[in-house]
Amino acid sequence: MTTSSNDRIYIHEVIDIRGHHRADYVHHMAANWSPLAQETRDQKLFGMWSVLGTTGPWPKVVNIWEERGFAGLASSFAGEAVGPGAQDPALERWWAKANEFRSGGFDRLVTPAPWSPTIDELCASGAGGAAYAHETIAVRPGANWDFLDLVRERAVPVYAEYGFALVGAFATTMVDDDECILVWSIPTWDAWARFEEGHLPAGAPALRDWRAWSSDLVTARHRILLVDAPLSPFRTGRQPTRADRTDWTE
Repeated sequence: MTTSSNDRIYIHEVIDIRGHHRADYVHHMAANWSPLAQETRDQKLFGMWSVLGTTGPWPKVVNIWEERGFAGLASSFAGEAVGPGAQDPALERWWAKANEFRSGGFDRLVTPAPWSPTIDELCASGAGGAAYAHETIAVRPGANWDFLDLVRERAVPVYAEYGFALVGAFATTMVDDDECILVWSIPTWDAWARFEEGHLPAGAPALRDWRAWSSDLVTARHRILLVDAPLSPFRTGRQPTRADRTDWTE
């Protein structure tokens, strides 16, 4: 499922979780923030995942938020950066509760490839998986869009041989046009195992060819695995609503 022109902007977050509070954090963020964000900022939850620690840093959560382009994001920033701590004073209690579950993080702004689907399109198509491959790709400065074109042309059909579907193709903005992020849905754990086996020296020629085709552009690759949070739209097929909210003020 692809779109002809995705004009959204996305916030990509990697969140550091305090101790055993990952489940608390993803619920507080999805249930208690996302409905409010939809109403006040027209901000949609694209995806929320736990990082499978064996494949990357832990305990971590990855969030991606869909914004109404830079103009919509600027409007959100204008409402947020008004307090003495560059936080909306109206959200002081919400931030305090969130702080019980997280200790920090790292955010990027990412621009979608025009053909990368929106979350509404993905939900309508029933996109989802047993897990997700999250690839951070470093490319030569200025090569990000050339790389994403190559992904669409070459990588999508190769990954599809394992049942992987590209659900997000992004270029990181506010950097040297040298980073891309890809998110693939994985249908089953067996499919993931076959895919990784295909990267071994005696593995799949098609995967070796993909690496060769992209080697002139790519300087580094890092793939981790993600698992849906309970209220992630990829799992539920919808945005979180007020019915999902809990009393977090106590």
